[in-house]
Amino acid sequence: MNKFLRRKSTFAIFIIGAVLIIGLFIPTPYYLEQPGSVEALSPRVTVENGHKDEKGNLYLTTVLSTKATNVYLYLYGLVAPHTQMEKAVDVKGDMSDEEYNRLLEHMMSSSQQNAIVSGLKAAGEQVTIRNNGVFVYSVLPDSKAKGTIMVGDVIHSVDGHPVKKSMDFINYLYKKKAGDKVTIGWTHDGQNLKKSIELVTLDKKTNRAGIGIVPEDEVTIQPSRKININASDIGGPSAGLMFSLEIYNQLVSGDLTRGYQIAGTGTIDQNGNVGQIGGIRDKIVAAHKAGIDIFFCPADIQKGDTNEKDIKDEARKLGYKIKIVPVKTMTDAVHYLEKLQPKK
Repeated sequence: MNKFLRRKSTFAIFIIGAVLIIGLFIPTPYYLEQPGSVEALSPRVTVENGHKDEKGNLYLTTVLSTKATNVYLYLYGLVAPHTQMEKAVDVKGDMSDEEYNRLLEHMMSSSQQNAIVSGLKAAGEQVTIRNNGVFVYSVLPDSKAKGTIMVGDVIHSVDGHPVKKSMDFINYLYKKKAGDKVTIGWTHDGQNLKKSIELVTLDKKTNRAGIGIVPEDEVTIQPSRKININASDIGGPSAGLMFSLEIYNQLVSGDLTRGYQIAGTGTIDQNGNVGQIGGIRDKIVAAHKAGIDIFFCPADIQKGDTNEKDIKDEARKLGYKIKIVPVKTMTDAVHYLEKLQPKK
């Protein structure tokens, strides 16, 4: 009897072990979103003939996004503090991992370029901007180009006509209608391709037609001085505001930080306008843990904007004492810092 029980126990342990091992290989359609790191910008940004003698620091903030590649990561996400579970489709839509990574790389590259342009302009310096085509930001589900043109591709011609800007592309298609075909020339992974694409209806009210992509300008810049930004493995566009502030701080005389520890988040365009971002509740948690004094966030301007409301709500719920400063533009942030009394 005892021998039988021992065999039964051994078999049960084997089954449990097998189930646990199998769990390691069962993927889930979720991402874990958690507070990430707070990264000092001075070591990451170097402006030619700029200075780095500030008494305080400017920081970017990140969100840690982890794919729940097995059941155990998913279960961890359900109980871990300050963790949100996001469906993969809500994070990257129907993009492949390759497309999603290309998009993140483009967003970070554009963010850096915009930050350089914004920072230089604010400091009274010049920068030349060259438009090189139309970056494919996304492909709509009903597009006839889906499966042919990918996120991350760059369109450079339509019906043989060069297109340098998104508006060039949109204006050419303005008088076309759904069902018409146009020949698109584009670049995919360095390879030049060309194909006829049937147009689809984009707006039923106006009957406006297009190939069914979300376009964005693909640009290169020639700044008045060399600026190096080492973003490392940081992706996305949300560090734009803080990159531009660090560039500006290294260009102008004086110390913009006034001795404070200053973090923030927000996209930036070439004119210094600050835009909404994701994961802002996680970012204030990361900033609190890092001992940040002041946190810049995008101001809520448009209907549907929530960054300002969300971050203030999170700070209030958690009892954080960080000074939260909503800004519409980079200039707003600069003016706020210029009026600060030096930290004692």
